[in-house]
Amino acid sequence: MDTESLPVTRGFDPAMAGKRAECDGGGPIEGTRFAGRQEFAGTLTGEYVDHGDPPWRWFLMVDLTKKPQSYFWEAVWCESGFLFLVDE
Repeated sequence: MDTESLPVTRGFDPAMAGKRAECDGGGPIEGTRFAGRQEFAGTLTGEYVDHGDPPWRWFLMVDLTKKPQSYFWEAVWCESGFLFLVDE
């Protein structure tokens, strides 16, 4: 599949902005061909990207209070199906 040609739409959802959330994801296990579960917690910005056809919605999470030890970035994109609002 050529992911470069898949449609991408950027947007902003004010109802999600500032919400505290947790999300689950997967990432490679260094030195193996396997992936493992990763957990994140932080604050949603409200920014999103719809990617693919049919589209998958990904929300941007910042101010991470929980992340894998080997995750060095200050933000993460979370797929909406694996996103759980903490304040709800």
